Amino acid sequence: MRTARYAIGDVVKHRLYPFRGVVFDVDPVFSNTEEWWEAIPAEVRPHKDQPFYHLLAENEESEYIAYVSEQNLVPDDSDQPLRNARIGDFFVEGPDGDLVYNAQTH
Repeated sequence: MRTARYAIGDVVKHRLYPFRGVVFDVDPVFSNTEEWWEAIPAEVRPHKDQPFYHLLAENEESEYIAYVSEQNLVPDDSDQPLRNARIGDFFVEGPDGDLVYNAQTH
């Protein structure tokens, strides 16, 4: 089992698709349904033996929760604020502007 590259509160973006988000949970290995995994086209289907991240995600049109493999994420260094309405359910803003997980709500 590998150590996760990203931590709760990290802002990341998908390396193939145009969305970004903040990590709110990490699974050390794949922990979703077989149906979900098989719905991904075989040519881009990730390996299951890597960390998977739960993201409060957003693209230009919408806000949603995404489940993404580590191999498909890169750091988002844009410094653009996130607009996902659920961020306040999980995080508070730290003194340096970073998102800090709010353990009192979860």
